Amino acid sequence: MTATPFEDASIPLLTRISEADPDFADLLARLRFCPKDGRIWLDDQRMLLLHQSALAGLRHELVQSLGRAAARGLLTRMGYASGSKDAQMSKRLRQGDPVAGFLAGPQLHALEGIVRVETIRAEVDLEAGHHYGEFLWHSSSEVDAHFAAFGISDEPVCWMQIGYATGYTSVYMGRPILYREVECRGTGAPHCRIIGKPVHEWDDPAPDMVYFQPDALARLVEREHGVQLFQPDDGIPRPGGLVGISSGFTAAHQLLKKVAPTNATVLFLGETGVGKEMFARTLHALSPRADQPFIAINCAAIPDTLVESELFGVERGAFTGAVQSRPGKFERAHGGTIFLDEIGTLNMAAQSKLLRVLQEREVEPVGGQAARRVDVRVVAATNVDLRRAVQKGLFREDLFFRLNVFPVRIPPLRERKEDIPLLVRHFLAKYAARHGRGEAAALTHRALDHLLDYGYPGNVRELENIIERAVILAPENGAPLDVAHLFVQGDEVNAPFFGLSANGQLTDSSQPAPLPAAPGMVEQILGSELPLDTLETMIIEAAVRRADGNLAEAARKLGLTRAQLAYRYRKSGGEEIG
Repeated sequence: MTATPFEDASIPLLTRISEADPDFADLLARLRFCPKDGRIWLDDQRMLLLHQSALAGLRHELVQSLGRAAARGLLTRMGYASGSKDAQMSKRLRQGDPVAGFLAGPQLHALEGIVRVETIRAEVDLEAGHHYGEFLWHSSSEVDAHFAAFGISDEPVCWMQIGYATGYTSVYMGRPILYREVECRGTGAPHCRIIGKPVHEWDDPAPDMVYFQPDALARLVEREHGVQLFQPDDGIPRPGGLVGISSGFTAAHQLLKKVAPTNATVLFLGETGVGKEMFARTLHALSPRADQPFIAINCAAIPDTLVESELFGVERGAFTGAVQSRPGKFERAHGGTIFLDEIGTLNMAAQSKLLRVLQEREVEPVGGQAARRVDVRVVAATNVDLRRAVQKGLFREDLFFRLNVFPVRIPPLRERKEDIPLLVRHFLAKYAARHGRGEAAALTHRALDHLLDYGYPGNVRELENIIERAVILAPENGAPLDVAHLFVQGDEVNAPFFGLSANGQLTDSSQPAPLPAAPGMVEQILGSELPLDTLETMIIEAAVRRADGNLAEAARKLGLTRAQLAYRYRKSGGEEIG
Protein backbone atom coordinates (compact mmCIF):
# COMPACT_ATOMS: atom_id res chain seq x y z
CA MET A 1 0.00 0.00 0.00
CA THR A 2 1.06 3.62 -0.38
CA ALA A 3 2.47 5.16 2.76
CA THR A 4 0.84 8.28 4.14
CA PRO A 5 2.72 11.55 3.51
CA PHE A 6 5.26 12.55 6.09
CA GLU A 7 4.16 15.29 8.43
CA ASP A 8 7.58 16.95 8.55
CA ALA A 9 8.82 17.38 4.99
CA SER A 10 11.93 19.17 6.25
CA ILE A 11 13.48 16.02 7.65
CA PRO A 12 16.24 15.02 5.19
CA LEU A 13 16.96 11.54 3.91
CA LEU A 14 13.80 9.95 5.23
CA THR A 15 13.46 6.74 3.31
CA ARG A 16 9.84 6.23 2.31
CA ILE A 17 7.86 3.09 1.77
CA SER A 18 7.40 2.25 -1.90
CA GLU A 19 3.97 1.62 -3.33
CA ALA A 20 4.43 -2.12 -2.98
CA ASP A 21 6.26 -4.02 -0.27
CA PRO A 22 9.37 -5.91 -1.46
CA ASP A 23 8.98 -9.37 -2.95
CA PHE A 24 9.05 -12.32 -0.53
CA ALA A 25 11.15 -14.45 -2.88
CA ASP A 26 14.51 -13.84 -1.21
CA LEU A 27 13.04 -14.71 2.19
CA LEU A 28 11.24 -17.81 0.93
CA ALA A 29 14.52 -19.03 -0.51
CA ARG A 30 16.08 -18.97 2.97
CA LEU A 31 13.49 -21.36 4.45
CA ARG A 32 14.58 -25.00 4.24
CA PHE A 33 13.15 -28.22 5.64
CA CYS A 34 15.56 -31.11 6.31
CA PRO A 35 13.40 -34.04 7.46
CA LYS A 36 16.33 -36.45 7.41
CA ASP A 37 18.04 -34.48 10.18
CA GLY A 38 14.86 -33.30 11.90
CA ARG A 39 15.73 -29.63 11.34
CA ILE A 40 14.10 -26.58 9.80
CA TRP A 41 16.33 -23.65 8.84
CA LEU A 42 15.58 -19.99 8.19
CA ASP A 43 18.85 -18.78 6.72
CA ASP A 44 21.34 -19.89 9.39
CA GLN A 45 18.88 -20.09 12.29
CA ARG A 46 17.21 -23.34 13.34
CA MET A 47 13.42 -22.99 13.52
CA LEU A 48 10.55 -25.02 14.99
CA LEU A 49 6.97 -25.73 13.96
CA LEU A 50 4.95 -25.21 17.12
CA HIS A 51 1.27 -26.00 17.59
CA GLN A 52 -0.88 -22.97 18.36
CA SER A 53 -2.46 -24.94 21.21
CA ALA A 54 1.00 -25.56 22.70
CA LEU A 55 1.68 -21.81 22.73
CA ALA A 56 -1.66 -21.23 24.43
CA GLY A 57 -0.82 -23.89 27.02
CA LEU A 58 2.62 -22.39 27.66
CA ARG A 59 1.10 -18.95 28.08
CA HIS A 60 -1.44 -20.28 30.57
CA GLU A 61 1.23 -22.12 32.59
CA LEU A 62 3.50 -19.06 32.72
CA VAL A 63 0.74 -16.73 33.89
CA GLN A 64 -0.51 -19.21 36.48
CA SER A 65 2.96 -20.08 37.78
CA LEU A 66 4.78 -16.75 37.63
CA GLY A 67 2.05 -14.15 37.51
CA ARG A 68 0.95 -11.93 34.65
CA ALA A 69 3.83 -9.43 34.85
CA ALA A 70 6.57 -12.06 34.98
CA ALA A 71 4.96 -14.08 32.18
CA ARG A 72 4.73 -10.98 30.04
CA GLY A 73 8.40 -10.25 30.64
CA LEU A 74 9.50 -13.73 29.62
CA LEU A 75 7.43 -13.75 26.44
CA THR A 76 8.49 -10.21 25.56
CA ARG A 77 12.16 -11.14 25.86
CA MET A 78 11.59 -14.28 23.79
CA GLY A 79 10.15 -12.10 21.06
CA TYR A 80 13.02 -9.62 21.39
CA ALA A 81 15.58 -12.40 20.89
CA SER A 82 13.72 -13.67 17.82
CA GLY A 83 13.45 -10.20 16.31
CA SER A 84 17.15 -9.56 16.91
CA LYS A 85 18.13 -12.67 14.95
CA ASP A 86 15.81 -11.80 12.06
CA ALA A 87 17.23 -8.27 11.88
CA GLN A 88 20.75 -9.63 11.48
CA MET A 89 19.56 -11.78 8.59
CA SER A 90 17.68 -8.90 6.95
CA LYS A 91 20.76 -6.68 7.01
CA ARG A 92 22.73 -9.39 5.20
CA LEU A 93 20.06 -10.22 2.61
CA ARG A 94 18.96 -6.72 1.63
CA GLN A 95 22.05 -4.58 1.68
CA GLY A 96 21.89 -1.18 0.05
CA ASP A 97 18.13 -0.64 0.47
CA PRO A 98 17.26 0.43 4.03
CA VAL A 99 13.51 0.34 3.56
CA ALA A 100 13.41 -3.04 1.85
CA GLY A 101 15.74 -4.38 4.52
CA PHE A 102 13.59 -3.02 7.31
CA LEU A 103 10.38 -4.36 5.74
CA ALA A 104 11.84 -7.85 5.79
CA GLY A 105 10.92 -7.85 9.50
CA PRO A 106 7.15 -7.62 8.98
CA GLN A 107 7.47 -10.08 6.10
CA LEU A 108 9.38 -12.56 8.26
CA HIS A 109 6.79 -12.15 11.01
CA ALA A 110 4.19 -13.28 8.47
CA LEU A 111 6.38 -16.02 6.98
CA GLU A 112 6.90 -17.47 10.46
CA GLY A 113 3.13 -17.69 10.91
CA ILE A 114 2.94 -15.13 13.71
CA VAL A 115 0.86 -12.31 12.24
CA ARG A 116 -0.02 -10.55 8.99
CA VAL A 117 1.40 -7.02 9.01
CA GLU A 118 -0.08 -4.02 7.22
CA THR A 119 2.22 -1.03 6.87
CA ILE A 120 0.61 2.31 7.73
CA ARG A 121 3.73 4.44 7.99
CA ALA A 122 7.44 3.83 8.26
CA GLU A 123 10.41 6.19 8.36
CA VAL A 124 13.93 4.78 8.29
CA ASP A 125 17.06 6.94 8.34
CA LEU A 126 19.99 4.83 9.44
CA GLU A 127 22.55 7.65 9.43
CA ALA A 128 20.46 10.02 11.54
CA GLY A 129 19.07 7.21 13.69
CA HIS A 130 15.53 8.35 12.95
CA HIS A 131 12.68 5.85 12.98
CA TYR A 132 8.94 6.04 13.17
CA GLY A 133 6.76 3.03 12.49
CA GLU A 134 3.04 2.40 12.56
CA PHE A 135 1.60 -0.97 11.59
CA LEU A 136 -1.63 -2.93 11.83
CA TRP A 137 -1.56 -6.57 12.89
CA HIS A 138 -4.15 -8.92 11.47
CA SER A 139 -4.84 -12.52 12.56
CA SER A 140 -2.42 -12.32 15.49
CA SER A 141 -1.47 -15.82 16.65
CA GLU A 142 -0.75 -14.44 20.12
CA VAL A 143 -4.24 -13.00 20.46
CA ASP A 144 -5.68 -16.39 19.47
CA ALA A 145 -3.45 -18.09 22.06
CA HIS A 146 -4.57 -15.65 24.76
CA PHE A 147 -8.22 -16.10 23.83
CA ALA A 148 -7.82 -19.88 24.12
CA ALA A 149 -6.22 -19.59 27.56
CA PHE A 150 -7.99 -16.63 29.17
CA GLY A 151 -10.60 -15.11 26.87
CA ILE A 152 -10.89 -11.36 26.29
CA SER A 153 -8.42 -9.12 28.11
CA ASP A 154 -8.54 -5.65 29.63
CA GLU A 155 -5.09 -4.75 28.23
CA PRO A 156 -3.02 -5.56 25.10
CA VAL A 157 -1.81 -9.16 24.98
CA CYS A 158 0.66 -9.33 22.04
CA TRP A 159 3.65 -9.45 24.36
CA MET A 160 5.94 -11.65 22.28
CA GLN A 161 5.09 -9.78 19.07
CA ILE A 162 5.88 -6.42 20.68
CA GLY A 163 9.19 -7.88 21.84
CA TYR A 164 9.88 -9.02 18.28
CA ALA A 165 9.11 -5.60 16.77
CA THR A 166 11.27 -3.86 19.39
CA GLY A 167 14.18 -6.28 19.06
CA TYR A 168 14.08 -6.32 15.28
CA THR A 169 13.98 -2.55 14.89
CA SER A 170 16.56 -1.88 17.63
CA VAL A 171 19.11 -4.19 16.02
CA TYR A 172 18.31 -3.00 12.50
CA MET A 173 18.61 0.68 13.46
CA GLY A 174 21.56 0.13 15.78
CA ARG A 175 19.92 2.01 18.68
CA PRO A 176 17.11 1.38 21.22
CA ILE A 177 13.67 1.53 19.60
CA LEU A 178 10.50 0.88 21.59
CA TYR A 179 7.22 -0.34 20.14
CA ARG A 180 3.91 -0.08 21.97
CA GLU A 181 0.62 -1.79 21.21
CA VAL A 182 -1.95 1.01 21.27
CA GLU A 183 -4.86 -1.14 20.05
CA CYS A 184 -5.30 -4.89 20.48
CA ARG A 185 -7.80 -7.38 19.13
CA GLY A 186 -7.39 -9.18 22.44
CA THR A 187 -9.28 -6.33 24.13
CA GLY A 188 -12.08 -6.32 21.57
CA ALA A 189 -10.60 -3.94 18.98
CA PRO A 190 -11.03 -4.89 15.30
CA HIS A 191 -7.26 -5.26 14.88
CA CYS A 192 -3.97 -4.63 16.65
CA ARG A 193 -2.07 -1.37 16.08
CA ILE A 194 1.54 -0.73 17.09
CA ILE A 195 3.67 2.41 17.07
CA GLY A 196 7.44 2.51 17.38
CA LYS A 197 10.08 5.21 17.80
CA PRO A 198 13.38 5.72 19.65
CA VAL A 199 13.13 5.15 23.39
CA HIS A 200 14.11 8.72 24.25
CA GLU A 201 11.21 10.09 22.18
CA TRP A 202 8.59 8.41 24.38
CA ASP A 203 7.33 10.49 27.30
CA ASP A 204 7.41 7.60 29.77
CA PRO A 205 9.13 4.46 28.43
CA ALA A 206 9.92 2.97 31.86
CA PRO A 207 6.69 0.93 32.29
CA ASP A 208 7.42 -0.88 29.01
CA MET A 209 11.19 -1.14 29.36
CA VAL A 210 10.95 -3.14 32.59
CA TYR A 211 9.75 -6.15 30.59
CA PHE A 212 13.01 -6.17 28.63
CA GLN A 213 15.18 -6.30 31.78
CA PRO A 214 15.88 -9.84 33.06
CA ASP A 215 17.21 -8.59 36.41
CA ALA A 216 14.04 -6.64 37.08
CA LEU A 217 12.02 -9.71 36.13
CA ALA A 218 14.06 -11.95 38.44
CA ARG A 219 13.56 -9.59 41.37
CA LEU A 220 9.83 -9.49 40.65
CA VAL A 221 9.51 -13.28 40.65
CA GLU A 222 11.65 -13.67 43.76
CA ARG A 223 9.64 -11.02 45.58
CA GLU A 224 6.27 -12.52 44.61
CA HIS A 225 7.15 -16.20 44.94
CA GLY A 226 10.30 -16.41 47.05
CA VAL A 227 12.02 -18.42 44.31
CA GLN A 228 15.68 -18.09 43.30
CA LEU A 229 15.77 -18.17 39.51
CA PHE A 230 18.40 -20.16 37.60
CA GLN A 231 21.23 -17.89 36.54
CA PRO A 232 22.23 -18.29 32.87
CA ASP A 233 25.73 -18.36 31.43
CA ASP A 234 27.62 -15.38 32.82
CA GLY A 235 29.05 -14.49 29.44
CA ILE A 236 32.69 -15.28 30.20
CA PRO A 237 34.58 -14.74 26.95
CA ARG A 238 35.78 -17.90 25.27
CA PRO A 239 39.52 -17.67 24.68
CA GLY A 240 41.21 -20.10 22.33
CA GLY A 241 38.85 -19.47 19.43
CA LEU A 242 35.96 -21.66 20.59
CA VAL A 243 32.81 -20.93 18.60
CA GLY A 244 29.39 -22.46 19.16
CA ILE A 245 25.87 -22.16 20.55
CA SER A 246 24.52 -25.72 20.23
CA SER A 247 23.42 -27.64 23.30
CA GLY A 248 26.25 -30.17 22.92
CA PHE A 249 28.88 -27.46 22.61
CA THR A 250 27.40 -25.46 25.49
CA ALA A 251 27.34 -28.53 27.76
CA ALA A 252 31.02 -29.23 27.05
CA HIS A 253 31.93 -25.58 27.60
CA GLN A 254 30.05 -25.48 30.91
CA LEU A 255 32.02 -28.53 32.11
CA LEU A 256 35.18 -26.76 31.00
CA LYS A 257 34.36 -23.71 33.11
CA LYS A 258 33.58 -25.90 36.11
CA VAL A 259 36.87 -27.77 36.08
CA ALA A 260 39.15 -24.95 34.87
CA PRO A 261 39.83 -23.37 38.32
CA THR A 262 40.93 -26.75 39.74
CA ASN A 263 44.05 -28.87 39.20
CA ALA A 264 42.09 -31.99 38.24
CA THR A 265 43.24 -34.15 35.35
CA VAL A 266 40.91 -33.73 32.36
CA LEU A 267 40.29 -36.25 29.58
CA PHE A 268 38.75 -34.95 26.34
CA LEU A 269 36.83 -37.52 24.33
CA GLY A 270 35.81 -37.04 20.72
CA GLU A 271 36.34 -37.88 17.10
CA THR A 272 39.22 -36.57 15.04
CA GLY A 273 38.83 -32.89 14.21
CA VAL A 274 36.23 -31.91 16.84
CA GLY A 275 38.60 -29.40 18.43
CA LYS A 276 40.04 -31.21 21.44
CA GLU A 277 43.22 -29.13 21.44
CA MET A 278 41.19 -25.91 21.20
CA PHE A 279 39.23 -27.00 24.26
CA ALA A 280 42.48 -27.86 26.05
CA ARG A 281 43.95 -24.42 25.30
CA THR A 282 40.75 -22.79 26.53
CA LEU A 283 40.89 -24.85 29.72
CA HIS A 284 44.45 -23.61 30.31
CA ALA A 285 43.48 -20.00 29.55
CA LEU A 286 40.63 -20.13 32.09
CA SER A 287 42.78 -21.74 34.79
CA PRO A 288 45.04 -20.15 37.43
CA ARG A 289 47.97 -21.46 35.34
CA ALA A 290 47.09 -19.25 32.35
CA ASP A 291 50.34 -17.23 32.56
CA GLN A 292 52.46 -20.41 32.69
CA PRO A 293 53.51 -22.68 29.78
CA PHE A 294 51.04 -24.72 27.76
CA ILE A 295 52.85 -27.61 26.08
CA ALA A 296 50.97 -29.71 23.52
CA ILE A 297 52.29 -33.00 22.20
CA ASN A 298 50.77 -35.50 19.78
CA CYS A 299 51.69 -38.89 21.17
CA ALA A 300 50.96 -40.62 17.84
CA ALA A 301 53.58 -38.48 16.08
CA ILE A 302 56.48 -39.66 18.27
CA PRO A 303 58.32 -42.90 17.39
CA ASP A 304 58.10 -45.52 20.13
CA THR A 305 61.89 -45.39 20.61
CA LEU A 306 61.81 -41.66 21.38
CA VAL A 307 58.55 -41.22 23.28
CA GLU A 308 60.10 -41.54 26.75
CA SER A 309 62.91 -39.08 26.07
CA GLU A 310 60.46 -36.61 24.50
CA LEU A 311 58.08 -36.74 27.46
CA PHE A 312 60.45 -37.15 30.39
CA GLY A 313 63.82 -35.88 29.14
CA VAL A 314 67.19 -37.50 28.61
CA GLU A 315 70.54 -37.38 30.40
CA ARG A 316 73.80 -36.96 28.52
CA GLY A 317 75.21 -40.30 27.43
CA ALA A 318 71.98 -42.18 28.04
CA PHE A 319 72.21 -43.61 24.51
CA THR A 320 74.20 -43.12 21.34
CA GLY A 321 73.69 -39.59 20.09
CA ALA A 322 72.66 -38.16 23.48
CA VAL A 323 75.55 -35.68 23.61
CA GLN A 324 73.82 -33.37 26.08
CA SER A 325 71.07 -33.46 28.66
CA ARG A 326 67.67 -32.25 27.50
CA PRO A 327 64.52 -31.62 29.53
CA GLY A 328 61.36 -33.39 28.45
CA LYS A 329 57.93 -31.94 27.78
CA PHE A 330 56.86 -32.39 31.41
CA GLU A 331 59.75 -30.32 32.75
CA ARG A 332 59.16 -27.64 30.13
CA ALA A 333 55.53 -27.46 31.24
CA HIS A 334 56.47 -27.02 34.91
CA GLY A 335 53.95 -24.71 36.57
CA GLY A 336 51.60 -24.91 33.60
CA THR A 337 49.66 -27.46 31.58
CA ILE A 338 50.71 -30.37 29.37
CA PHE A 339 48.31 -31.61 26.73
CA LEU A 340 48.75 -35.23 25.62
CA ASP A 341 46.80 -35.71 22.41
CA GLU A 342 46.02 -39.22 21.10
CA ILE A 343 47.15 -40.68 24.39
CA GLY A 344 45.75 -44.07 23.45
CA THR A 345 48.75 -44.62 21.13
CA LEU A 346 51.38 -44.60 23.92
CA ASN A 347 53.36 -47.83 24.31
CA MET A 348 53.24 -49.75 27.58
CA ALA A 349 56.62 -48.50 28.82
CA ALA A 350 55.59 -44.88 28.36
CA GLN A 351 52.23 -45.60 30.00
CA SER A 352 54.01 -46.95 33.09
CA LYS A 353 56.17 -43.84 33.41
CA LEU A 354 53.17 -41.56 32.84
CA LEU A 355 51.32 -43.36 35.62
CA ARG A 356 54.25 -42.66 37.96
CA VAL A 357 54.17 -38.96 37.02
CA LEU A 358 50.47 -38.77 37.83
CA GLN A 359 50.93 -40.61 41.12
CA GLU A 360 54.18 -39.13 42.41
CA ARG A 361 54.31 -35.78 40.55
CA GLU A 362 57.91 -36.43 39.53
CA VAL A 363 59.74 -37.48 36.35
CA GLU A 364 62.87 -39.54 35.81
CA PRO A 365 64.79 -38.69 32.61
CA VAL A 366 66.07 -41.48 30.40
CA GLY A 367 69.50 -42.44 31.77
CA GLY A 368 68.95 -40.43 34.93
CA GLN A 369 69.55 -41.60 38.47
CA ALA A 370 67.26 -39.24 40.35
CA ALA A 371 63.64 -38.17 39.95
CA ARG A 372 62.73 -34.51 39.56
CA ARG A 373 59.62 -32.89 40.99
CA VAL A 374 57.23 -31.30 38.52
CA ASP A 375 54.11 -29.24 39.07
CA VAL A 376 52.09 -29.91 35.93
CA ARG A 377 48.41 -30.18 35.17
CA VAL A 378 47.81 -33.11 32.83
CA VAL A 379 45.16 -32.81 30.13
CA ALA A 380 44.75 -35.73 27.75
CA ALA A 381 42.65 -36.45 24.68
CA THR A 382 41.72 -39.49 22.66
CA ASN A 383 39.55 -40.46 19.73
CA VAL A 384 39.47 -44.14 20.67
CA ASP A 385 37.46 -46.00 23.30
CA LEU A 386 39.97 -46.39 26.13
CA ARG A 387 37.72 -48.81 28.03
CA ARG A 388 37.76 -51.16 25.07
CA ALA A 389 41.53 -50.66 24.74
CA VAL A 390 41.86 -51.72 28.39
CA GLN A 391 39.79 -54.85 27.71
CA LYS A 392 42.05 -55.72 24.76
CA GLY A 393 45.18 -55.24 26.87
CA LEU A 394 46.33 -52.23 24.85
CA PHE A 395 46.01 -49.67 27.64
CA ARG A 396 46.76 -49.89 31.35
CA GLU A 397 43.63 -49.98 33.47
CA ASP A 398 45.23 -48.12 36.38
CA LEU A 399 46.38 -45.34 34.03
CA PHE A 400 42.90 -45.10 32.55
CA PHE A 401 41.41 -44.55 36.00
CA ARG A 402 44.03 -41.88 36.72
CA LEU A 403 43.20 -40.03 33.51
CA ASN A 404 39.44 -40.44 33.69
CA VAL A 405 39.00 -38.08 36.66
CA PHE A 406 37.00 -35.52 34.70
CA PRO A 407 36.01 -36.71 31.20
CA VAL A 408 34.54 -34.15 28.77
CA ARG A 409 32.89 -35.40 25.59
CA ILE A 410 33.07 -33.02 22.62
CA PRO A 411 30.27 -33.90 20.18
CA PRO A 412 30.97 -34.33 16.47
CA LEU A 413 29.93 -31.52 14.14
CA ARG A 414 27.04 -33.56 12.72
CA GLU A 415 25.45 -33.42 16.21
CA ARG A 416 25.91 -29.66 16.57
CA LYS A 417 24.75 -28.27 13.23
CA GLU A 418 23.48 -25.11 14.90
CA ASP A 419 27.16 -24.18 15.20
CA ILE A 420 27.89 -24.47 11.47
CA PRO A 421 26.72 -20.95 10.46
CA LEU A 422 28.79 -19.39 13.27
CA LEU A 423 31.84 -21.44 12.35
CA VAL A 424 31.43 -20.58 8.66
CA ARG A 425 31.39 -16.84 9.38
CA HIS A 426 34.36 -17.21 11.75
CA PHE A 427 36.46 -19.11 9.19
CA LEU A 428 35.44 -16.85 6.29
CA ALA A 429 36.68 -13.80 8.18
CA LYS A 430 39.81 -15.61 9.39
CA TYR A 431 40.97 -16.81 5.98
CA ALA A 432 39.89 -13.73 4.06
CA ALA A 433 42.27 -11.79 6.32
CA ARG A 434 45.02 -14.41 6.17
CA HIS A 435 45.02 -14.67 2.38
CA GLY A 436 44.51 -10.98 1.70
CA ARG A 437 41.06 -11.39 0.18
CA GLY A 438 39.57 -8.25 1.69
CA GLU A 439 36.01 -8.53 2.93
CA ALA A 440 34.80 -12.08 3.53
CA ALA A 441 32.65 -13.39 0.68
CA ALA A 442 29.00 -14.32 1.08
CA LEU A 443 27.53 -17.75 0.34
CA THR A 444 24.81 -18.64 -2.13
CA HIS A 445 21.65 -20.26 -0.82
CA ARG A 446 22.67 -23.66 -2.17
CA ALA A 447 26.16 -23.39 -0.70
CA LEU A 448 24.82 -22.79 2.80
CA ASP A 449 22.22 -25.53 2.31
CA HIS A 450 24.91 -28.07 1.47
CA LEU A 451 27.15 -26.96 4.33
CA LEU A 452 24.26 -27.51 6.73
CA ASP A 453 23.49 -30.97 5.34
CA TYR A 454 27.00 -32.35 4.84
CA GLY A 455 28.09 -35.14 7.21
CA TYR A 456 31.62 -33.83 8.09
CA PRO A 457 33.56 -37.03 8.77
CA GLY A 458 36.50 -34.73 9.56
CA ASN A 459 34.37 -32.52 11.82
CA VAL A 460 35.37 -28.88 12.50
CA ARG A 461 38.81 -29.35 10.97
CA GLU A 462 37.20 -30.45 7.70
CA LEU A 463 34.80 -27.49 7.72
CA GLU A 464 37.75 -25.16 8.28
CA ASN A 465 39.58 -26.69 5.32
CA ILE A 466 36.47 -26.38 3.14
CA ILE A 467 36.10 -22.68 3.94
CA GLU A 468 39.80 -21.93 3.44
CA ARG A 469 39.68 -23.61 0.03
CA ALA A 470 36.55 -21.64 -0.87
CA VAL A 471 38.17 -18.34 0.14
CA ILE A 472 41.14 -19.09 -2.11
CA LEU A 473 38.81 -20.01 -5.01
CA ALA A 474 36.48 -17.05 -4.44
CA PRO A 475 35.60 -15.12 -7.63
CA GLU A 476 37.48 -11.86 -7.96
CA ASN A 477 34.31 -9.97 -8.94
CA GLY A 478 32.86 -10.43 -5.46
CA ALA A 479 30.24 -12.99 -6.50
CA PRO A 480 29.09 -15.22 -3.63
CA LEU A 481 30.69 -18.61 -3.02
CA ASP A 482 28.79 -21.55 -4.50
CA VAL A 483 28.87 -25.31 -3.98
CA ALA A 484 31.64 -25.73 -6.56
CA HIS A 485 33.96 -23.57 -4.45
CA LEU A 486 33.34 -25.65 -1.33
CA PHE A 487 33.41 -29.31 -2.24
CA VAL A 488 35.73 -31.43 -4.34
CA GLN A 489 34.99 -34.55 -6.31
CA GLY A 490 34.10 -37.46 -4.04
CA ASP A 491 32.47 -35.43 -1.25
CA GLU A 492 29.00 -36.70 -0.34
CA VAL A 493 26.82 -33.60 -0.65
CA ASN A 494 23.46 -34.96 -1.75
CA ALA A 495 21.39 -34.88 1.46
CA PRO A 496 17.75 -34.06 0.61
CA PHE A 497 16.21 -30.84 1.86
CA PHE A 498 13.11 -28.92 0.93
CA GLY A 499 12.29 -25.27 0.37
CA LEU A 500 9.08 -23.30 0.11
CA SER A 501 7.66 -22.20 -3.22
CA ALA A 502 5.77 -18.95 -3.77
CA ASN A 503 2.44 -20.75 -3.33
CA GLY A 504 3.47 -22.34 -0.03
CA GLN A 505 4.27 -25.82 -1.37
CA LEU A 506 7.35 -27.76 -0.26
CA THR A 507 9.75 -28.34 -3.14
CA ASP A 508 12.92 -30.44 -3.35
CA SER A 509 15.73 -27.89 -3.03
CA SER A 510 18.60 -30.39 -2.97
CA GLN A 511 18.59 -30.40 -6.76
CA PRO A 512 18.82 -27.34 -9.00
CA ALA A 513 15.40 -25.94 -9.76
CA PRO A 514 14.24 -26.50 -13.34
CA LEU A 515 14.46 -23.45 -15.54
CA PRO A 516 11.04 -21.74 -15.72
CA ALA A 517 11.21 -21.60 -19.48
CA ALA A 518 9.58 -23.20 -22.47
CA PRO A 519 11.19 -26.40 -23.82
CA GLY A 520 14.02 -25.65 -26.16
CA MET A 521 14.91 -22.29 -24.59
CA VAL A 522 18.55 -23.24 -24.10
CA GLU A 523 18.81 -24.57 -27.66
CA GLN A 524 17.22 -21.37 -28.95
CA ILE A 525 19.73 -19.21 -27.08
CA LEU A 526 22.64 -21.30 -28.32
CA GLY A 527 21.26 -21.07 -31.84
CA SER A 528 21.29 -17.28 -31.65
CA GLU A 529 25.09 -17.40 -31.20
CA LEU A 530 24.98 -14.43 -28.84
CA PRO A 531 28.14 -13.88 -26.74
CA LEU A 532 27.82 -14.70 -23.05
CA ASP A 533 28.46 -11.11 -21.95
CA THR A 534 25.65 -9.94 -24.26
CA LEU A 535 23.27 -12.46 -22.71
CA GLU A 536 24.27 -11.26 -19.25
CA THR A 537 23.61 -7.65 -20.23
CA MET A 538 20.18 -8.56 -21.61
CA ILE A 539 19.23 -10.43 -18.43
CA ILE A 540 20.42 -7.61 -16.18
CA GLU A 541 18.57 -4.95 -18.15
CA ALA A 542 15.39 -7.04 -18.18
CA ALA A 543 15.57 -7.54 -14.41
CA VAL A 544 16.08 -3.80 -13.82
CA ARG A 545 13.13 -2.97 -16.08
CA ARG A 546 10.90 -5.49 -14.33
CA ALA A 547 11.86 -3.94 -10.98
CA ASP A 548 11.03 -0.43 -12.28
CA GLY A 549 14.64 0.65 -11.87
CA ASN A 550 14.92 -0.59 -8.27
CA LEU A 551 18.39 -2.15 -8.26
CA ALA A 552 17.96 -3.78 -4.86
CA GLU A 553 14.80 -5.55 -6.04
CA ALA A 554 16.44 -6.57 -9.33
CA ALA A 555 19.49 -7.87 -7.46
CA ARG A 556 17.31 -10.10 -5.29
CA LYS A 557 15.68 -11.58 -8.39
CA LEU A 558 19.12 -12.40 -9.80
CA GLY A 559 20.61 -13.71 -6.56
CA LEU A 560 23.15 -10.87 -6.33
CA THR A 561 23.86 -8.12 -3.85
CA ARG A 562 22.89 -4.60 -4.86
CA ALA A 563 26.56 -3.60 -5.11
CA GLN A 564 27.34 -6.52 -7.43
CA LEU A 565 24.40 -5.71 -9.71
CA ALA A 566 25.21 -1.97 -9.74
CA TYR A 567 28.77 -2.75 -10.85
CA ARG A 568 27.62 -5.05 -13.65
CA TYR A 569 24.85 -2.65 -14.68
CA ARG A 570 27.28 0.26 -15.03
CA LYS A 571 29.75 -2.00 -16.82
CA SER A 572 27.06 -2.95 -19.35
CA GLY A 573 26.35 0.71 -20.10
CA GLY A 574 23.34 1.23 -17.84
CA GLU A 575 22.56 4.63 -16.39
CA GLU A 576 24.51 5.69 -13.31
CA ILE A 577 22.66 4.72 -10.15
CA GLY A 578 23.09 6.77 -7.00
